[in-house]
Amino acid sequence: MAPLAVYVHTPFCPTKCGYCDFNSFAMSGPIQGRVSSAIEREIAASPTRGTPAKSIFFGGGTPTYLSALHLTSLLRATLAAHPPTDECEITSEANPGTADADKFAAMRGAGFNRLSLGAQSFRDDDLARLGRVHRASEIERAVMLARDAGFQNLNLDLMFALPGQTVADWRSNLERAIELGTEHLSLYCLTLEPNTPFSKEHRAGRLTLPEEEHQVEMYDLAVDLAADAGYLQYEISNFARPGFECRHNLAYWRCEQYAGYGPGAVGRLGLPQGPTRYTNLKHPRAYAEAVERGERLWCESEALTEENLRMEKILLGLRLDEGLDAQGLDLSEEALRSLEERAWIRRTEGQIQLTRAGKHFCNEVALALC
Repeated sequence: MAPLAVYVHTPFCPTKCGYCDFNSFAMSGPIQGRVSSAIEREIAASPTRGTPAKSIFFGGGTPTYLSALHLTSLLRATLAAHPPTDECEITSEANPGTADADKFAAMRGAGFNRLSLGAQSFRDDDLARLGRVHRASEIERAVMLARDAGFQNLNLDLMFALPGQTVADWRSNLERAIELGTEHLSLYCLTLEPNTPFSKEHRAGRLTLPEEEHQVEMYDLAVDLAADAGYLQYEISNFARPGFECRHNLAYWRCEQYAGYGPGAVGRLGLPQGPTRYTNLKHPRAYAEAVERGERLWCESEALTEENLRMEKILLGLRLDEGLDAQGLDLSEEALRSLEERAWIRRTEGQIQLTRAGKHFCNEVALALC
């Protein structure tokens, strides 16, 4: 099997943020060690064991909420099952509030070579409203500690269109992020996911978000400031110094194979029965119990049909600046011409790329082509 991307899900967080719909749990104590051991056992028993890893990504949750001992042990188990390729990117997400010099040094020594810091905002009032456990001052400290530990590939996550946020506030956040000089920026518009506290507050009229025109202005500002600072926009929400594009996420966007381990982890593999997407049991205790009993871990699985694969390729490929390879997709010429007339796409040598205006309508373009 060709090298694949590997995802390890650590589901624990200090608190559950009001906007978050990820598979995360505010749990501490012995359950963390129990689940970490269960993940190691899942990895060791994987049918893809022995397949090299081109990228490894520890997400969550907050991986750095685990002890250095658990984190490094998990990475060793992953590397034993999936020998890294020479250029393997090994990332861990990190909350600035859990940044620790000794932990970062241990992680770097174990083989992690990239950190993704969930900054979200440089304003303490935003962070409090979002339910984040860190303060703005801790973001700069986390970057400093990561550099001191030897990390030369850092990402900052920022969110815009936050409750009460102005365009000027967002500009200030962007400028501070750029000043820190990280190699990568992920800049996401806040989305109200169903059944989150933020969604419920919004429906009740207690949470007001910026108007859509201001959200558009914020996005365009991000694109301009990032470009002026030397970042290349290689995906709708992601910007990197040349050569520092996130290889792991590119595997997702290019519809490549990836193995997922841990509670709620998702994988997409070419199994003997055909391409399959699966999701592990989500609750940490249920997951650990299933591993300990030798029971099936998947709570969901889907055999991917040719039409599934086609739609996925369109939906994800359009997000990339390199564009969508139209070969073999049987796209409607009428739909393509309509999108060109609206100046939402351009066609170049078999590739379909979103224009700057089209990036605001990515979902609409995808639906028109599907």
